[in-house]
Amino acid sequence: MDINLYNREINSIFNRFPSFQNVGGGAYKPGLETMEKLCRALGNPHEKFKSVHIAGTNGKGSTSHMIASALSKVAKEDGTTLKVGLYTSPHLVDFRERMKVSGLESEDGKVTFGMPPKEYVYSFLVENRGLFEESGASFFEITTLLAFSWFAYENVDIAVVECGLGGRLDATNIIKPQMCVITNIGLDHCEWLGTTLESIAAEKAGIIKRGVPVVIGEKSGVKSIFSAKAEEVGAPVTYAEEYSPELLSGIETSDLDLRGKCQEKNIKTVVAALETLFKNAGMESCGGSLAEKLTCGIVRAADITGLHGRWETLLEEPFVVCDTGHNAHGFSILGKQIIEEALRPSKYTGRPFGKLVMIFGVVADKDLTAVSEYLPKGKDLLLPVQYYFVNAAGTRALPAENLKKNMLALGFDGEVLANGGVRESLSVYINELKHDDDFVFIGGSTFVVAEALEFFKDKI
Repeated sequence: MDINLYNREINSIFNRFPSFQNVGGGAYKPGLETMEKLCRALGNPHEKFKSVHIAGTNGKGSTSHMIASALSKVAKEDGTTLKVGLYTSPHLVDFRERMKVSGLESEDGKVTFGMPPKEYVYSFLVENRGLFEESGASFFEITTLLAFSWFAYENVDIAVVECGLGGRLDATNIIKPQMCVITNIGLDHCEWLGTTLESIAAEKAGIIKRGVPVVIGEKSGVKSIFSAKAEEVGAPVTYAEEYSPELLSGIETSDLDLRGKCQEKNIKTVVAALETLFKNAGMESCGGSLAEKLTCGIVRAADITGLHGRWETLLEEPFVVCDTGHNAHGFSILGKQIIEEALRPSKYTGRPFGKLVMIFGVVADKDLTAVSEYLPKGKDLLLPVQYYFVNAAGTRALPAENLKKNMLALGFDGEVLANGGVRESLSVYINELKHDDDFVFIGGSTFVVAEALEFFKDKI
Protein backbone atom coordinates (compact mmCIF):
# COMPACT_ATOMS: atom_id res chain seq x y z
CA MET A 1 0.00 0.00 0.00
CA ASP A 2 0.98 3.66 -0.24
CA ILE A 3 3.12 4.16 2.87
CA ASN A 4 2.56 7.91 2.78
CA LEU A 5 -1.21 7.42 3.04
CA TYR A 6 -0.71 5.03 5.93
CA ASN A 7 1.61 7.38 7.81
CA ARG A 8 -0.77 10.29 7.23
CA GLU A 9 -3.67 8.33 8.71
CA ILE A 10 -1.64 7.20 11.72
CA ASN A 11 -0.50 10.76 12.37
CA SER A 12 -4.10 11.86 12.04
CA ILE A 13 -5.39 9.65 14.84
CA PHE A 14 -2.51 10.69 17.10
CA ASN A 15 -3.30 14.36 16.49
CA ARG A 16 -7.08 14.26 16.23
CA PHE A 17 -7.59 11.80 19.10
CA PRO A 18 -4.84 12.62 21.65
CA SER A 19 -3.23 9.65 23.35
CA PHE A 20 -2.22 9.35 27.00
CA GLN A 21 1.20 8.40 25.66
CA ASN A 22 1.54 11.86 24.11
CA VAL A 23 -0.44 14.27 26.29
CA GLY A 24 -1.05 12.45 29.58
CA GLY A 25 -4.20 13.12 31.56
CA GLY A 26 -5.79 15.21 28.84
CA ALA A 27 -6.42 11.98 26.94
CA TYR A 28 -7.79 10.01 29.90
CA LYS A 29 -11.45 9.24 29.35
CA PRO A 30 -12.90 6.98 32.04
CA GLY A 31 -16.13 5.08 31.46
CA LEU A 32 -17.44 2.32 29.22
CA GLU A 33 -20.36 4.02 27.47
CA THR A 34 -18.41 5.09 24.38
CA MET A 35 -16.63 1.74 24.14
CA GLU A 36 -19.93 -0.12 24.34
CA LYS A 37 -21.34 2.06 21.55
CA LEU A 38 -18.28 1.52 19.38
CA CYS A 39 -18.35 -2.24 19.86
CA ARG A 40 -22.07 -2.44 19.06
CA ALA A 41 -21.49 -0.53 15.84
CA LEU A 42 -18.88 -3.12 14.77
CA GLY A 43 -20.84 -6.20 15.81
CA ASN A 44 -19.34 -6.64 19.29
CA PRO A 45 -16.00 -8.13 18.22
CA HIS A 46 -14.94 -8.58 21.86
CA GLU A 47 -17.57 -11.30 22.26
CA LYS A 48 -16.02 -13.48 19.55
CA PHE A 49 -12.99 -14.74 21.47
CA LYS A 50 -12.10 -15.87 24.97
CA SER A 51 -9.84 -13.65 27.03
CA VAL A 52 -7.64 -13.13 30.06
CA HIS A 53 -7.77 -9.64 31.60
CA ILE A 54 -4.73 -8.21 33.38
CA ALA A 55 -4.45 -5.08 35.53
CA GLY A 56 -1.91 -3.79 38.05
CA THR A 57 0.50 -0.96 38.73
CA ASN A 58 3.66 -2.70 37.51
CA GLY A 59 4.55 -5.97 35.84
CA LYS A 60 1.35 -6.34 33.85
CA GLY A 61 3.18 -6.01 30.54
CA SER A 62 5.71 -8.74 31.29
CA THR A 63 3.01 -10.89 32.85
CA SER A 64 0.76 -10.46 29.81
CA HIS A 65 3.55 -11.40 27.40
CA MET A 66 4.57 -14.49 29.38
CA ILE A 67 1.00 -15.76 29.65
CA ALA A 68 0.30 -15.12 25.97
CA SER A 69 3.56 -16.77 24.93
CA ALA A 70 2.83 -19.83 27.06
CA LEU A 71 -0.70 -20.18 25.70
CA SER A 72 0.60 -19.99 22.13
CA LYS A 73 2.49 -23.24 22.71
CA VAL A 74 -0.56 -25.23 23.86
CA ALA A 75 -2.01 -27.79 21.48
CA LYS A 76 -5.74 -28.06 20.74
CA GLU A 77 -7.63 -31.28 20.11
CA ASP A 78 -7.00 -31.05 16.37
CA GLY A 79 -3.25 -30.89 16.97
CA THR A 80 -2.86 -27.21 16.10
CA THR A 81 -1.76 -24.71 18.72
CA LEU A 82 -3.95 -22.09 20.30
CA LYS A 83 -4.15 -18.88 18.31
CA VAL A 84 -3.50 -16.15 20.87
CA GLY A 85 -4.11 -12.41 20.73
CA LEU A 86 -2.10 -9.99 22.86
CA TYR A 87 -3.12 -6.40 23.60
CA THR A 88 -0.80 -4.18 25.65
CA SER A 89 0.22 -0.53 25.96
CA PRO A 90 2.04 1.72 25.50
CA HIS A 91 4.06 0.92 22.40
CA LEU A 92 7.75 1.69 22.06
CA VAL A 93 8.33 2.25 18.35
CA ASP A 94 5.38 1.16 16.17
CA PHE A 95 1.87 1.66 17.55
CA ARG A 96 0.89 -1.74 16.09
CA GLU A 97 3.06 -3.30 18.83
CA ARG A 98 0.01 -2.90 21.05
CA MET A 99 -1.82 -5.72 19.25
CA LYS A 100 -0.28 -9.00 18.18
CA VAL A 101 -1.46 -12.47 17.18
CA SER A 102 0.54 -15.68 17.53
CA GLY A 103 1.59 -17.67 14.51
CA LEU A 104 1.78 -14.69 12.15
CA GLU A 105 4.84 -13.94 10.09
CA SER A 106 6.48 -10.67 11.07
CA GLU A 107 8.11 -8.24 8.65
CA ASP A 108 11.51 -9.88 9.21
CA GLY A 109 10.08 -13.25 8.26
CA LYS A 110 10.03 -14.65 11.79
CA VAL A 111 6.91 -16.60 12.70
CA THR A 112 6.07 -15.70 16.28
CA PHE A 113 3.61 -13.01 17.39
CA GLY A 114 2.87 -10.66 14.50
CA MET A 115 1.38 -7.18 14.29
CA PRO A 116 -1.61 -6.41 12.05
CA PRO A 117 -0.75 -5.58 8.43
CA LYS A 118 -0.61 -1.87 7.70
CA GLU A 119 -3.31 -2.41 5.07
CA TYR A 120 -5.70 -3.72 7.72
CA VAL A 121 -4.96 -0.84 10.08
CA TYR A 122 -5.35 1.76 7.37
CA SER A 123 -8.66 0.36 6.12
CA PHE A 124 -10.04 0.09 9.65
CA LEU A 125 -9.19 3.69 10.49
CA VAL A 126 -10.49 5.14 7.22
CA GLU A 127 -13.73 3.14 7.20
CA ASN A 128 -14.58 4.05 10.79
CA ARG A 129 -13.35 7.63 10.94
CA GLY A 130 -16.90 9.01 11.02
CA LEU A 131 -17.84 6.67 13.87
CA PHE A 132 -14.86 7.79 15.92
CA GLU A 133 -15.57 11.46 15.40
CA GLU A 134 -19.31 11.16 16.04
CA SER A 135 -18.79 9.21 19.28
CA GLY A 136 -15.93 11.38 20.57
CA ALA A 137 -13.71 8.33 20.94
CA SER A 138 -10.34 8.57 22.63
CA PHE A 139 -7.13 7.26 21.07
CA PHE A 140 -7.10 4.35 23.53
CA GLU A 141 -10.70 3.44 22.73
CA ILE A 142 -9.87 3.46 19.02
CA THR A 143 -6.80 1.26 19.43
CA THR A 144 -8.67 -1.11 21.75
CA LEU A 145 -11.48 -1.43 19.22
CA LEU A 146 -8.94 -2.00 16.45
CA ALA A 147 -7.30 -4.78 18.46
CA PHE A 148 -10.58 -6.49 19.29
CA SER A 149 -11.74 -6.27 15.69
CA TRP A 150 -8.47 -7.72 14.43
CA PHE A 151 -8.56 -10.54 16.97
CA ALA A 152 -12.09 -11.40 15.83
CA TYR A 153 -11.01 -11.20 12.18
CA GLU A 154 -8.10 -13.54 12.90
CA ASN A 155 -10.36 -15.95 14.83
CA VAL A 156 -8.08 -16.06 17.86
CA ASP A 157 -8.91 -18.70 20.42
CA ILE A 158 -8.04 -16.48 23.37
CA ALA A 159 -6.64 -12.98 23.85
CA VAL A 160 -4.54 -11.67 26.72
CA VAL A 161 -5.75 -8.12 27.31
CA GLU A 162 -3.82 -5.64 29.45
CA CYS A 163 -5.69 -2.75 31.06
CA GLY A 164 -4.61 0.72 30.08
CA LEU A 165 -5.14 2.86 33.17
CA GLY A 166 -6.90 1.61 36.27
CA GLY A 167 -9.38 -1.12 35.55
CA ARG A 168 -12.96 -0.41 36.59
CA LEU A 169 -13.49 2.34 34.01
CA ASP A 170 -10.84 1.25 31.51
CA ALA A 171 -11.99 0.73 27.92
CA THR A 172 -10.77 -2.89 28.05
CA ASN A 173 -13.17 -3.68 30.88
CA ILE A 174 -15.90 -4.38 28.35
CA ILE A 175 -14.64 -7.95 27.92
CA LYS A 176 -15.99 -10.95 29.82
CA PRO A 177 -12.83 -12.95 30.47
CA GLN A 178 -12.11 -16.52 31.51
CA MET A 179 -9.72 -15.22 34.16
CA CYS A 180 -8.60 -11.92 35.68
CA VAL A 181 -5.13 -11.09 36.98
CA ILE A 182 -4.06 -8.15 39.15
CA THR A 183 -0.28 -8.04 39.43
CA ASN A 184 0.27 -5.55 42.27
CA ILE A 185 -0.71 -2.14 43.62
CA GLY A 186 1.52 0.92 43.93
CA LEU A 187 1.13 4.67 44.01
CA ASP A 188 1.05 5.78 40.38
CA HIS A 189 -1.37 7.83 38.26
CA CYS A 190 -2.77 9.14 41.54
CA GLU A 191 -4.43 12.09 39.82
CA TRP A 192 -6.94 9.70 38.26
CA LEU A 193 -6.95 6.60 40.45
CA GLY A 194 -6.71 8.03 43.95
CA THR A 195 -3.97 8.91 46.38
CA THR A 196 -4.01 5.80 48.57
CA LEU A 197 -3.21 2.16 47.92
CA GLU A 198 -6.77 1.32 48.94
CA SER A 199 -8.37 3.64 46.39
CA ILE A 200 -6.08 2.42 43.62
CA ALA A 201 -6.74 -1.20 44.55
CA ALA A 202 -10.48 -0.55 44.37
CA GLU A 203 -10.10 0.76 40.82
CA LYS A 204 -7.95 -2.20 39.74
CA ALA A 205 -10.34 -4.64 41.45
CA GLY A 206 -13.05 -3.31 39.17
CA ILE A 207 -12.00 -5.87 36.55
CA ILE A 208 -13.05 -8.75 38.82
CA LYS A 209 -16.17 -10.32 37.28
CA ARG A 210 -18.96 -12.44 38.71
CA GLY A 211 -17.87 -16.06 38.97
CA VAL A 212 -14.59 -15.47 37.07
CA PRO A 213 -11.40 -16.74 38.77
CA VAL A 214 -8.97 -13.97 39.74
CA VAL A 215 -5.26 -14.24 40.55
CA ILE A 216 -3.63 -11.56 42.71
CA GLY A 217 0.12 -11.35 42.16
CA GLU A 218 1.01 -9.38 45.29
CA LYS A 219 -1.28 -8.56 48.18
CA SER A 220 0.43 -5.13 48.39
CA GLY A 221 -1.10 -4.46 51.81
CA VAL A 222 -4.61 -4.29 50.36
CA LYS A 223 -5.67 -7.93 50.41
CA SER A 224 -8.93 -7.00 52.11
CA ILE A 225 -9.95 -4.89 49.10
CA PHE A 226 -9.50 -7.81 46.72
CA SER A 227 -11.09 -10.32 49.07
CA ALA A 228 -14.16 -8.16 49.57
CA LYS A 229 -14.66 -7.60 45.84
CA ALA A 230 -14.14 -11.27 45.02
CA GLU A 231 -16.64 -12.31 47.71
CA GLU A 232 -19.15 -9.73 46.49
CA VAL A 233 -19.22 -11.19 42.98
CA GLY A 234 -18.52 -14.82 43.84
CA ALA A 235 -15.14 -14.90 42.11
CA PRO A 236 -12.66 -17.62 43.21
CA VAL A 237 -9.49 -15.81 44.27
CA THR A 238 -5.90 -17.09 44.30
CA TYR A 239 -2.99 -15.21 45.86
CA ALA A 240 0.26 -15.97 44.02
CA GLU A 241 2.33 -15.26 47.14
CA GLU A 242 0.51 -18.10 48.90
CA TYR A 243 0.34 -20.44 45.89
CA SER A 244 2.17 -23.77 45.66
CA PRO A 245 2.81 -24.63 42.00
CA GLU A 246 2.04 -28.13 40.77
CA LEU A 247 2.36 -28.12 37.00
CA LEU A 248 5.04 -25.44 36.66
CA SER A 249 7.20 -25.92 39.72
CA GLY A 250 10.63 -25.95 38.10
CA ILE A 251 10.86 -22.55 36.44
CA GLU A 252 13.60 -20.27 37.71
CA THR A 253 13.92 -16.55 37.01
CA SER A 254 17.39 -17.19 35.59
CA ASP A 255 15.78 -19.28 32.84
CA LEU A 256 13.75 -16.38 31.49
CA ASP A 257 14.75 -14.31 28.48
CA LEU A 258 12.85 -11.47 30.19
CA ARG A 259 15.51 -10.09 32.53
CA GLY A 260 15.23 -8.03 35.68
CA LYS A 261 14.68 -8.75 39.37
CA CYS A 262 11.03 -7.77 39.02
CA GLN A 263 10.50 -11.02 37.10
CA GLU A 264 11.00 -12.94 40.36
CA LYS A 265 7.58 -11.69 41.42
CA ASN A 266 6.05 -11.70 37.95
CA ILE A 267 6.88 -15.36 37.38
CA LYS A 268 4.93 -16.36 40.50
CA THR A 269 1.93 -14.50 39.15
CA VAL A 270 2.29 -16.10 35.72
CA VAL A 271 2.55 -19.63 37.11
CA ALA A 272 -0.44 -19.18 39.42
CA ALA A 273 -2.46 -17.64 36.60
CA LEU A 274 -1.73 -20.36 34.04
CA GLU A 275 -2.42 -23.18 36.46
CA THR A 276 -5.61 -21.48 37.62
CA LEU A 277 -6.73 -20.96 34.04
CA PHE A 278 -6.31 -24.58 33.07
CA LYS A 279 -7.91 -25.87 36.26
CA ASN A 280 -10.90 -23.54 36.44
CA ALA A 281 -11.67 -22.14 32.99
CA GLY A 282 -12.49 -25.34 31.19
CA MET A 283 -9.46 -25.26 28.88
CA GLU A 284 -7.85 -28.55 27.93
CA SER A 285 -4.66 -29.56 26.25
CA CYS A 286 -3.61 -32.64 24.33
CA GLY A 287 -0.79 -33.66 22.06
CA GLY A 288 2.13 -33.58 24.48
CA SER A 289 3.29 -32.45 27.87
CA LEU A 290 1.32 -29.41 28.94
CA ALA A 291 3.93 -28.38 31.48
CA GLU A 292 6.71 -28.61 28.90
CA LYS A 293 4.80 -26.50 26.39
CA LEU A 294 3.86 -23.83 28.93
CA THR A 295 7.40 -23.69 30.27
CA CYS A 296 8.83 -23.23 26.79
CA GLY A 297 6.49 -20.30 26.21
CA ILE A 298 7.28 -18.65 29.53
CA VAL A 299 11.06 -18.81 29.36
CA ARG A 300 11.18 -17.57 25.73
CA ALA A 301 8.46 -14.94 26.06
CA ALA A 302 10.55 -11.96 24.92
CA ASP A 303 11.75 -13.76 21.81
CA ILE A 304 8.35 -15.24 20.95
CA THR A 305 6.28 -12.11 21.48
CA GLY A 306 8.89 -9.49 20.53
CA LEU A 307 8.84 -7.70 23.87
CA HIS A 308 11.56 -5.11 24.45
CA GLY A 309 12.77 -2.82 27.20
CA ARG A 310 12.77 -5.15 30.21
CA TRP A 311 16.35 -5.03 31.52
CA GLU A 312 17.43 -5.34 27.91
CA THR A 313 21.12 -5.27 27.00
CA LEU A 314 21.79 -2.79 24.18
CA LEU A 315 25.60 -2.94 24.12
CA GLU A 316 28.18 -5.19 25.75
CA GLU A 317 31.22 -2.91 25.96
CA PRO A 318 30.55 -0.51 27.49
CA PHE A 319 27.69 -2.40 29.08
CA VAL A 320 24.44 -0.59 28.27
CA VAL A 321 21.08 -1.75 29.61
CA CYS A 322 17.61 -0.19 29.52
CA ASP A 323 14.42 -0.79 31.45
CA THR A 324 10.93 0.68 31.21
CA GLY A 325 10.44 0.94 34.99
CA HIS A 326 9.04 4.42 35.54
CA ASN A 327 7.57 4.87 39.01
CA ALA A 328 8.63 4.53 42.64
CA HIS A 329 7.01 1.12 43.01
CA GLY A 330 9.03 -0.18 40.06
CA PHE A 331 12.29 1.52 41.05
CA SER A 332 12.07 0.04 44.54
CA ILE A 333 13.22 -3.15 42.80
CA LEU A 334 14.99 -1.72 39.78
CA GLY A 335 17.20 0.66 41.77
CA LYS A 336 18.59 -2.20 43.84
CA GLN A 337 19.31 -4.21 40.72
CA ILE A 338 21.22 -1.34 39.10
CA ILE A 339 23.44 -1.04 42.18
CA GLU A 340 23.97 -4.79 42.55
CA GLU A 341 24.82 -5.30 38.88
CA ALA A 342 27.13 -2.28 38.73
CA LEU A 343 29.16 -3.63 41.66
CA ARG A 344 29.69 -7.01 39.99
CA PRO A 345 32.30 -7.69 37.29
CA SER A 346 30.95 -7.50 33.76
CA LYS A 347 29.63 -10.86 32.56
CA TYR A 348 30.95 -9.99 29.11
CA THR A 349 34.50 -8.90 29.96
CA GLY A 350 35.02 -10.24 33.48
CA ARG A 351 36.37 -6.85 34.53
CA PRO A 352 34.95 -4.61 37.28
CA PHE A 353 33.02 -1.57 36.15
CA GLY A 354 34.75 1.75 36.62
CA LYS A 355 31.74 4.07 36.62
CA LEU A 356 27.96 3.92 36.73
CA VAL A 357 26.37 6.15 34.10
CA MET A 358 22.66 6.96 34.51
CA ILE A 359 20.98 8.35 31.39
CA PHE A 360 17.76 9.36 33.02
CA GLY A 361 14.54 11.14 32.07
CA VAL A 362 10.97 11.27 33.36
CA VAL A 363 7.55 12.55 32.36
CA ALA A 364 6.48 15.82 33.93
CA ASP A 365 3.68 14.35 36.08
CA LYS A 366 5.87 11.73 37.76
CA ASP A 367 6.53 11.89 41.52
CA LEU A 368 10.27 12.46 41.17
CA THR A 369 10.88 12.72 44.90
CA ALA A 370 9.40 9.26 45.47
CA VAL A 371 11.37 7.77 42.57
CA SER A 372 14.61 9.41 43.71
CA GLU A 373 14.60 7.49 46.98
CA TYR A 374 15.57 4.38 45.01
CA LEU A 375 18.06 5.86 42.56
CA PRO A 376 21.79 5.25 43.09
CA LYS A 377 23.98 8.05 44.40
CA GLY A 378 27.75 8.16 44.55
CA LYS A 379 27.75 7.67 48.30
CA ASP A 380 25.84 4.38 47.85
CA LEU A 381 28.59 2.78 45.77
CA LEU A 382 32.27 2.09 45.59
CA LEU A 383 32.46 3.61 42.12
CA PRO A 384 31.58 7.03 40.69
CA VAL A 385 28.02 7.75 39.53
CA GLN A 386 27.44 10.13 36.63
CA TYR A 387 23.92 11.27 35.66
CA TYR A 388 23.06 12.64 32.24
CA PHE A 389 19.56 14.12 32.29
CA VAL A 390 17.44 13.78 29.16
CA ASN A 391 13.94 14.45 27.92
CA ALA A 392 12.14 12.30 25.37
CA ALA A 393 10.39 13.91 22.43
CA GLY A 394 6.78 14.94 23.05
CA THR A 395 4.90 17.23 25.37
CA ARG A 396 4.82 14.95 28.42
CA ALA A 397 8.56 14.87 29.10
CA LEU A 398 10.02 16.97 31.89
CA PRO A 399 12.63 19.20 30.18
CA ALA A 400 16.15 18.03 30.92
CA GLU A 401 17.21 21.33 32.45
CA ASN A 402 14.22 21.25 34.81
CA LEU A 403 15.00 17.66 35.69
CA LYS A 404 18.61 18.60 36.43
CA LYS A 405 17.49 21.41 38.73
CA ASN A 406 15.11 19.11 40.60
CA MET A 407 17.64 16.29 40.88
CA LEU A 408 20.40 18.57 42.13
CA ALA A 409 18.00 19.78 44.83
CA LEU A 410 17.47 16.13 45.79
CA GLY A 411 21.22 15.59 46.23
CA PHE A 412 22.19 14.12 42.88
CA ASP A 413 25.03 15.20 40.59
CA GLY A 414 24.66 15.37 36.84
CA GLU A 415 24.56 17.41 33.68
CA VAL A 416 22.66 17.90 30.45
CA LEU A 417 24.21 16.97 27.11
CA ALA A 418 23.13 18.29 23.70
CA ASN A 419 20.10 20.14 25.09
CA GLY A 420 18.83 16.93 26.65
CA GLY A 421 17.46 15.11 23.60
CA VAL A 422 17.71 11.34 24.11
CA ARG A 423 19.28 10.49 20.77
CA GLU A 424 21.51 13.55 20.82
CA SER A 425 22.70 12.82 24.37
CA LEU A 426 23.40 9.19 23.52
CA SER A 427 25.36 10.27 20.46
CA VAL A 428 27.55 12.59 22.53
CA TYR A 429 28.09 9.93 25.17
CA ILE A 430 28.95 7.15 22.70
CA ASN A 431 31.16 9.28 20.47
CA GLU A 432 32.92 11.47 23.05
CA LEU A 433 32.48 10.34 26.65
CA LYS A 434 32.20 6.56 26.88
CA HIS A 435 34.72 4.27 28.51
CA ASP A 436 34.66 0.55 27.87
CA ASP A 437 34.39 -0.20 31.59
CA ASP A 438 31.25 1.95 32.08
CA PHE A 439 27.99 0.47 33.33
CA VAL A 440 25.24 2.47 31.60
CA PHE A 441 21.60 2.42 32.61
CA ILE A 442 18.99 4.12 30.41
CA GLY A 443 15.51 4.69 31.78
CA GLY A 444 13.12 6.59 34.01
CA SER A 445 10.47 6.74 31.29
CA THR A 446 9.09 4.36 28.70
CA PHE A 447 9.58 7.12 26.14
CA VAL A 448 13.28 7.48 26.96
CA VAL A 449 13.70 3.72 26.48
CA ALA A 450 11.80 3.84 23.18
CA GLU A 451 14.18 6.43 21.75
CA ALA A 452 17.19 4.53 23.09
CA LEU A 453 16.05 1.34 21.37
CA GLU A 454 15.77 3.18 18.08
CA PHE A 455 19.18 4.83 18.57
CA PHE A 456 21.01 1.59 19.23
CA LYS A 457 19.21 -0.21 16.44
CA ASP A 458 20.26 2.43 13.94
CA LYS A 459 23.65 3.55 15.23
CA ILE A 460 25.45 0.69 16.86
